[in-house]
Amino acid sequence: MAGAKRAILQSEYLPTVHKMLQLCAAGGNGLPEARAAYREACNAPSPKANFKWSHPAVYHAGRESNWFFLANNPESVAYPVFAEHYRKICARVLEGEKLAAPEQLKLEDNPGEPLSKEENAMKLAALRAELDL
Repeated sequence: MAGAKRAILQSEYLPTVHKMLQLCAAGGNGLPEARAAYREACNAPSPKANFKWSHPAVYHAGRESNWFFLANNPESVAYPVFAEHYRKICARVLEGEKLAAPEQLKLEDNPGEPLSKEENAMKLAALRAELDL
């Protein structure tokens, strides 16, 4: 019923069966359509965890698909893999599972004091001795 209501609100004409399935699958959870999620995952900059995702499901599907795989294979190869992971994750979300947002990477608050020239020279000498250089 929720999908039918979305179809009435979003469509000027009667939707196709394909469009109706998309509207029903999206639910009220804000899940983007699979192709849009794939584009978002492929275009997100690194570090991926710091990107503002439209939904955590997109991040998790991209991570399970392997970011390197998505970046280094043509869409004809990568999209079916991503779509399958995304479909499984969307099914879990629609069943009520709450996905954790990716933990954002942060720089340390207090990086410490830089070493003096003498301390740097001592550490370099110790490293050279350790490596037999």
